Amino acid sequence: METEPVEKPRSAEMHPGPGFRFRRGHSRPDRDLVDAFGDFDTPAISDLMNRLYTMTSEIQNLTDPNLKLVGPACTVKVFPGDNLMVHKSLDVAQPGEVVVVDAGASAMNGVLGDLISTKARHRGIAGFVVDGLVRDLPRIRALEDFPVFARGVTPIGPLHRGPGEINYPVSVGGIVVHPGDIIVGDLNGVVVVPQEVASELLARLVAQRENEAEYLEAVVRGDFSNTWVDRILGEAHVDGGNADTPT
Repeated sequence: METEPVEKPRSAEMHPGPGFRFRRGHSRPDRDLVDAFGDFDTPAISDLMNRLYTMTSEIQNLTDPNLKLVGPACTVKVFPGDNLMVHKSLDVAQPGEVVVVDAGASAMNGVLGDLISTKARHRGIAGFVVDGLVRDLPRIRALEDFPVFARGVTPIGPLHRGPGEINYPVSVGGIVVHPGDIIVGDLNGVVVVPQEVASELLARLVAQRENEAEYLEAVVRGDFSNTWVDRILGEAHVDGGNADTPT
């Protein structure tokens, strides 16, 4: 008696829901608020968030060093080596948003290249931050005004099967990113400003800039003192001692 061939394991099937879903309509910060962060570099922003909201330095600007990236996050999580949901994010992201891709720091495949970058540029997307690799870098750079931050480059292209998620929390470069968080990227790296603290943080950045202007001008003139260093050393009871005098 003949038997029916065994089907593939059900564990290989895709399932809608957690792990394979996308959403629209999340809260986004005011455009003027987002744009105001473009006046500040990432070190200043990182300092005022106690250095805890900065992505790993392995995620770097791979395009024009003069390009700065500022915008609310459209978050994407992909299965390492797959970019189906990166393609779908082009239909979901709003103009001015930064597509932030959690590719699990995978070194297997690039998750986007020049075609996706060109399409994203046409849709008004501000740029990409990828916790993984990209490809076609010369042609991405030829776009001239489209910043891409990633861990590196490979010629190996992605698959297009899924699963993945859009506009759910992701972990990119060691930082949890929520949809609508403000992304700022420059030659120093990438910082993430949680949406709920953005207004208060901006006010502190403005105040700090005004307070430090006089001090920075003095340093440029060479007018500064390191007495604060001696104070810290004194509080720690550090004694420099005297060098031995040669006989």
